[in-house]
Amino acid sequence: MRISMPYQPPVWPVSVKAVVLDARGRVLLSRNDREEWELPGGHLESGAEQTGRRADDSPESAVERQVLERTGWLVEADGLIDDGVWIHETAPGRRVLVVTYGCSLLPPDQPPPTAEEHKESSLFPLDSIPELNMPSSYKRAIYAWTHRS
Repeated sequence: MRISMPYQPPVWPVSVKAVVLDARGRVLLSRNDREEWELPGGHLESGAEQTGRRADDSPESAVERQVLERTGWLVEADGLIDDGVWIHETAPGRRVLVVTYGCSLLPPDQPPPTAEEHKESSLFPLDSIPELNMPSSYKRAIYAWTHRS
């Protein structure tokens, strides 16, 4: 007799990312420990009683919180980016669902951010993006947001 196991869907963390431009049209990126440039953001919070962290109310509020925590920049999520959701493999066997938002910088002339959880944060003109060591999905999200109609 064969016993069937109930289907268990894969469970991946969800990471919310932001495409943020400063007043001069430069995009904010952070260098991670893999020596890649990436969009600012982080994981959705499910809430944890032991740490006192409350659950995020929405992906939009999560991306706004993550950008503020990681860079000191106050942003407002304007909208989900077309082609801005994908599965990213950060290491063999480690997959993350990435959800990317275009965000407005509040106010748009804030000073450059500081890197707290990354090696470095910097602002890049759009014409420098093709040459950066960055996953192509991040590049597509940047171009989708900056070239929207």
